[in-house]
Amino acid sequence: IYQAKNKGIRYNWVGCDGFYGEDPAFLRMLDFQNEVFMADVHKDQRIYLEDPKPVVPQRKSKRGKAPSRLKAQTQAIRVDEFVQHQPSNAWQKVKIRDSSKGIISAEILHQQVWLWDGEEEQAHNWHLIIKREINSPKTIKYSVSNADRETSQERLAFMQGQRYWVEDSIKNGKQSCGLSDYQVRKWRGFHHHMALSLMVMLFMLEERQKHEVEKPLLSCSDIRILLSHFLPR
Repeated sequence: IYQAKNKGIRYNWVGCDGFYGEDPAFLRMLDFQNEVFMADVHKDQRIYLEDPKPVVPQRKSKRGKAPSRLKAQTQAIRVDEFVQHQPSNAWQKVKIRDSSKGIISAEILHQQVWLWDGEEEQAHNWHLIIKREINSPKTIKYSVSNADRETSQERLAFMQGQRYWVEDSIKNGKQSCGLSDYQVRKWRGFHHHMALSLMVMLFMLEERQKHEVEKPLLSCSDIRILLSHFLPR
């Protein structure tokens, strides 16, 4: 993130999968740096529906050590358990993105919740965004975000769905641009290979944008086939 900023790269938020989303220190670092994030979390992520207002309990006896650790004043619940208690009308159908097969929609459940790592003096009041596939209700994705409280549910759903394009770009890079075909053992060769592959990916993107109107379904694979046919060997 710091390197991206130093290079002048512009972005609106940081998106990450559950590997990073389950790390409390990482999310709190982003929040401390005023970075907006949209982080996936696992189904066993514990949330508070009310502010836990952590306090150190008063000493009840003169025996033993005095309490020193903070304790939540409300009960935590797993996100998958939270979903099970929600009525059907709590879900709202939202457009996620356009695709070659039409508009992709999903059902979204949005709730303001508190997250506490057991050590901080105050819990964080963040967004919980849960996406459920319409044709596969058991396919559920959980995310948390520190976006402004006024951020709409539609905007949060949009943010949650944008990491798809990163993964799609990597897939295209591996399938059509040689991104995963390196056979080197040192960092310099690896960096050279990545740089060349990314240049090819940039070319693919520019060509798809250039022909978007007349060839909206043009893919990286299509471009590769056309080049192999028309360019001299």
